[in-house]
Amino acid sequence: MAEPRHPAFELAKGFLGAPRFSAALTQVIIGSQLATLLLHELMGWAGALAILGGLVVLASFSLLAQREEIEWHGLLPISLLVFVGWATISVFWSQYNWATAGSAIYLLAVTMLGIYVALIRDTIQIARAFGNVLRGALLLSLVLEIFSGVLIDSPIHFLAIAGNLDVLGPIQGIFGTRNQLGIVTLVAIVTFGTELRTRSVPRNLAIGSLVLGGLTLLLARSPIAFGTLMVVMLATLALYGLRRVSSERKRIWQFVLLGSTITVGTIAWAVRTPIINALSASNELNQRLAIWRPIRLLIPTHELEGWGWAGHWWEGIPPFTYIRDGLQPSGLNAYLDVWFQVGLIGLFAFVFMLGLAFIRSWLLASRQRSFVYAWPALVLVVLLVTGLAESSLLVEFGWLTFVVCSVKASRELSWRKAFAAIRVPSGMD
Repeated sequence: MAEPRHPAFELAKGFLGAPRFSAALTQVIIGSQLATLLLHELMGWAGALAILGGLVVLASFSLLAQREEIEWHGLLPISLLVFVGWATISVFWSQYNWATAGSAIYLLAVTMLGIYVALIRDTIQIARAFGNVLRGALLLSLVLEIFSGVLIDSPIHFLAIAGNLDVLGPIQGIFGTRNQLGIVTLVAIVTFGTELRTRSVPRNLAIGSLVLGGLTLLLARSPIAFGTLMVVMLATLALYGLRRVSSERKRIWQFVLLGSTITVGTIAWAVRTPIINALSASNELNQRLAIWRPIRLLIPTHELEGWGWAGHWWEGIPPFTYIRDGLQPSGLNAYLDVWFQVGLIGLFAFVFMLGLAFIRSWLLASRQRSFVYAWPALVLVVLLVTGLAESSLLVEFGWLTFVVCSVKASRELSWRKAFAAIRVPSGMD
């Protein structure tokens, strides 16, 4: 006979496992990763890491309190585990072991928070949580830009806000650069559009949020965000068409769409110079080429295994000091950054993980009736495309969002769960 548990234990379990606690914790997790730069500038890395550690503890206890309600079979995508595992064990051959150890722990912590959000909340609840946090972040960004560019007419240096609102941008908000603001705004626009389409928030709030997102995107004046917006719009149209095709013809049209995407991508590469000029992205490209060239020269030294996982580039540590005097925070290309840090093996694991997550999300978005399933697919489009010009996919909000989308897609289309469902029980002939 089981011994009765202490009332305090039951009280703690009920509190940590309550839906309201999970909902609140989810929004705090998303907000903390979205506002990492702000937290770092206000509290330093010690404060930001303390918040991260506290959230990991709370999420762990909340997960334990709800362990009986979670379907554990086929819990996590193996591709995600492989990549995170490879990045973690790179500490053994890293050229900067202590930095890799710290970065790996940081990666594991954010990954755990993403897994918690994906396991505990439904997709519509996750989209709502992202929407609430993104609304607040964009509003705060505009308020600070108004304060800097209009009221005091002076930059806010510690947040890298240039105070350009009086000349209609570019603005940076609380994200440090116009490109980061543009990426976050794109995720926000996809989220607000999902809220409007699913009627999960009042219509006026959803429309107002879309106006806020559109205004912020225009003021950010990010060529990377503008280019990605066109890709997202094409993906949205493609999904709209696929969702209206009969199930018998859907597979054929998926292959047609794949062929069309490859063709358009090839043409876009062939005429990339006019596209870059049209987006006024020449300066952005030149800045990136100045970083990518020395990275390509350093990669062959440890081409297979990489220099060691770092996530954010560490100041004062070779080989990062060899690139722009160590002042660059990232490689400005998630794929090249991964190759640089964890080698060809890590790059193959990374690309396979991204591709599998996107295919699963895309299939779900095209098959399921509810439009909320389009949210992970379109968000992944934003992350994967912007990863060609930014490395934010590898850390904090970008990585958290990817983990959430990847785990949700894996749980819905898991080959392990499908195999278990058709496996013959051991007691039957």
